[in-house]
Amino acid sequence: MPFTLLEDRALILVSGPEAEHFLQNILTVDLETLKPGEAKPGALLTPQGKILFDFLISRAGADTFRIECRADIAGDFQRRLMLYKLRAKAEITQQDQPLVAVRWQDDSSASHPDSASVIDTRFPGRSVTRSYGPVAGQGDLAGWHRLRIANGIAESGLDYQLGDAFPHDVLLDQTGGVGFRKGCYVGQEVVSRMQHRGTARRRVLIVSADEPLPAAGTDLTVNARSVGTLGSTSGGAGLAIARIDRVKAALDTGEIILADAVPVRLSIPEWATFTFPQDATDASENA
Repeated sequence: MPFTLLEDRALILVSGPEAEHFLQNILTVDLETLKPGEAKPGALLTPQGKILFDFLISRAGADTFRIECRADIAGDFQRRLMLYKLRAKAEITQQDQPLVAVRWQDDSSASHPDSASVIDTRFPGRSVTRSYGPVAGQGDLAGWHRLRIANGIAESGLDYQLGDAFPHDVLLDQTGGVGFRKGCYVGQEVVSRMQHRGTARRRVLIVSADEPLPAAGTDLTVNARSVGTLGSTSGGAGLAIARIDRVKAALDTGEIILADAVPVRLSIPEWATFTFPQDATDASENA
């Protein structure tokens, strides 16, 4: 089974008799649906509903949650959690020198993790697990990014900047990263309004081209008008966050979408439940 060691990740442990109640009240993910052996995506939002921190969360024992996030934001994330903790009976600590490894294969035939690993639930129909402990070698980091791109899994820093994206933009509503049936959390009103009104127009799409794609951050354009921004790339494959109404209008009229000077094709991840809008007239930006 292919694997890679992720050296740019950190682990924050939240433990104590009120740990779940505390986290449930501030994070997007519904912890009541988080099973042992699973790692689910989630976010801590600004009051305006934009992603301040993104992460994967899993259970690490009784009354203990493991939050895996980017190493460069871990200190700020821990401090923000401490601000929200107030009198909650929970301890928040950052694990020193964490080791995070990812393993994957093309189907779900071996989807049950061993006692030292958890299933990354963002990849339906595939066996992708994460483990937290020593591994031998560095593995195939390029292969991991190819897998992410092929499955439409965006991550902050690589595909979008924190503070700039709503959960719908990066498909957290599709990957189980937002609990729409749970109670209030930070930014919940904005996210719920986007969900119920169906106003999400910016979405992660898979990009393909017949030649290597340009660097992340390149605008995707139609007739010199921006329709999105390129994120991670691997050869002629990549991810982008794009306005699906503008992409649909280009598809309907047969106009070429360009990444710099490279013609590209855009598609919705096959597992996603959203579609291109039927009415592709230009809509206003998300609130």
